[in-house]
Amino acid sequence: MPVMDGLEATAKIRSSEIPASDQPYIIAITANAMASDRLACLNAGMNDYLSKPLSRQDLATALRMAAKAKGVAVSDVMAYEASP
Repeated sequence: MPVMDGLEATAKIRSSEIPASDQPYIIAITANAMASDRLACLNAGMNDYLSKPLSRQDLATALRMAAKAKGVAVSDVMAYEASP
């Protein structure tokens, strides 16, 4: 991103006046696959972390967790996971 990276953007979102219940569920998707990268993302306030290359299963699992955390039905996630 030209102005700030994902860590900065997440920290800014998390420090905003938006109530915690209304804040987005943030999943890091990055080519950086070191354990320290994962920890940096989670410490910045991201809810989950996926490294590239993504598997369909890992993405579906992360989306399922996000849906549950936000109280959204997971049926759409399950349909995505089952598609070819």
